[in-house]
Amino acid sequence: MNRYYPLRALGSGGFAQIYTVWDTKTQTEKVLKVLVENSPKALELFQQEAQVLSNISHPGVPKVETDGFFQINLTNPKQHQLACLVMEKIYGQNLEEIRKNFPQGCPENLVMNWFTQAINILQELHKRQIIHRDIKPSNLMLRTSSPHQVTGEEQIVLIDFGGAKQFNGGILQVNNSSTRLFSAGYSPPEQMVGSNVGPAADFYALGRTIIELLTGKHPQELEDAITGELKWRSYCDINLQLADLLDEMIQTDVRSRPAHTAIIQKRLSKISYPILQRKSQSRLFNQFKTNLIRSITKFTQAVGNTILFIIQTIFQFLLACFSTIWAIVLVWLGATIGTLIGFLLAYHSKLGALVGEFLTIQLPALTPSLQINDPKAVIVCSVAGLGTAWGITISGSFGQKRRFLLAASMGVISYSLGWLICQLITPANSPEGLIAWILIAVSLLTLGLGLRTHYIAYAFITAFGTANIVAALIHLGIEIPLLPFSHDPGFVNLFKYIAFFGFIGILISVCLAFSYYFILPCLRWLGWR
Repeated sequence: MNRYYPLRALGSGGFAQIYTVWDTKTQTEKVLKVLVENSPKALELFQQEAQVLSNISHPGVPKVETDGFFQINLTNPKQHQLACLVMEKIYGQNLEEIRKNFPQGCPENLVMNWFTQAINILQELHKRQIIHRDIKPSNLMLRTSSPHQVTGEEQIVLIDFGGAKQFNGGILQVNNSSTRLFSAGYSPPEQMVGSNVGPAADFYALGRTIIELLTGKHPQELEDAITGELKWRSYCDINLQLADLLDEMIQTDVRSRPAHTAIIQKRLSKISYPILQRKSQSRLFNQFKTNLIRSITKFTQAVGNTILFIIQTIFQFLLACFSTIWAIVLVWLGATIGTLIGFLLAYHSKLGALVGEFLTIQLPALTPSLQINDPKAVIVCSVAGLGTAWGITISGSFGQKRRFLLAASMGVISYSLGWLICQLITPANSPEGLIAWILIAVSLLTLGLGLRTHYIAYAFITAFGTANIVAALIHLGIEIPLLPFSHDPGFVNLFKYIAFFGFIGILISVCLAFSYYFILPCLRWLGWR
């Protein structure tokens, strides 16, 4: 363009490379963003950012001149257009860099100032029916004269408008072709799943950003492993009115958040006024009073948090025990009813004779060395697996989806396949065969339960947990009825079947409970999501 000369590369952001350039027309340094992603959607977002910034004149938004967006035709290595955006350069650090200087959290007075300025910026954007959709510490910068000293008087600047959107009627209508943009830990649930978003989405992200600045911890570090709620108040000592406001801004339900910026500004002014009033008092008395109040408040909060933690722990433990017992009862009933029906079908109906004859002829033809002890047992196994899967599904104790058809299918397949593998293991009726049956049947059954996350972890823990418990009982000399059972269709044999499948169902419930209430929360806490 014979106007901009590159000085240095600043890095990359989203779909663009970012540089510092010298503007020979204005004799100032500016920032140049060059779009390197050639998809139509990337170009649309890039043009959208340029349009939003060029239409806004506010000290909290980077300035872009009307000719700041342009495209250059290039021929090397092939014919294409290079989209460019030149904007004002902000001298300073972003809040993510500043937060690193305060490991225990930034001072409340600094954060209050940043919070107030950020809300004023959002007021300007929302007034123009624009939502930013990507507020986080790295996208909030301070115009600082010295990078090593923050006084609290610096101007906050909101950057990176690549995800900004125009909305009408209070919400942004999202269609299937719209790009799903979110930042883990900051974006609200409705934005994460691609639903309609409005100004409340910016309030949620800003609330979590302010909490991170106050506590010194990333929002994901503060999330409850089971509920996902932010447990943050114990990590900082701040004005309770400010804490209540932040808690409202990060509510999962959009309707529970503040409706617009004016509400937040009014509440912030009420919080700021007592602070200014206290500054006019004697410094010594003010310091003494503040320290005394903080000490009492901290002690009260510590005692209250400890009591609350103990109560919550006891309640969660009792709830987990009740849910596990409920699952055990339903799984035992399901396994028992399934075993009874399967036993009647296998030994007291024509279906058993047909299946037995078919398997006796077909399986040896496929595997000549295969010795089938009781082909009718596959029916008992199949229906027992179905009953076990339905019992777990009906209980709903482990957050699983209630997909009865899939659960039933996997129950039948898993137990039947386990029975078939047992036939291949010699000697017949051995502990090895039982362990193999458990590993195959339980892992496949678990995968079909409709668990919402960490399917492989559930299957692995449940299968190996059940197998290890059975192996330990066998090692201790405790007699466990092994598969396959005898050909005797009597009711004594039925009780053995019921005892076996009921016992396996109980072990599956216990291992699932151990995974859901202990192992998986630990994995989430370690960051495996």
